[in-house]
Amino acid sequence: MNHTCHALNIFEIGFLTTMTNYSSLEELLLLPTRKLVVASSDVDLRKSEDCTVFVLLVEESFGSAGGRAGGSGSRKIGRILGFKMHQSRMDLIIDSRETDIIDRFDVPYSAVALDIILSTGQESVVQGIVDSVLIEEYMRIVNTVV
Repeated sequence: MNHTCHALNIFEIGFLTTMTNYSSLEELLLLPTRKLVVASSDVDLRKSEDCTVFVLLVEESFGSAGGRAGGSGSRKIGRILGFKMHQSRMDLIIDSRETDIIDRFDVPYSAVALDIILSTGQESVVQGIVDSVLIEEYMRIVNTVV
């Protein structure tokens, strides 16, 4: 009997942007997929300080290496998740794949390498920005759609 094994490439089928549940913001931040992080302040998951964090999951583009041909092109957001940390509590405030909702959120094209600290104290780097004004704008949108 001839059994052929095919590797499942989760990037090709868009699996990471369509998964239904994430157990934590930390798990989401560690996913090996392109994402943009927008935070109200520095992200340190060891602390109980108030912080609002939005994660914009970028749909992979298959037409060019790296998805953006030398930085040109656009970032298409396939899913947006928002978390509010308050007194050691983490609440999911939005999780949407709906294009009409996602399109209301400005994409931070000025995002750079952003250091985050995980609950274990391990440092990680994601693409993102700390911008309290943009977070306020995002929260106004959340309050109209949730």
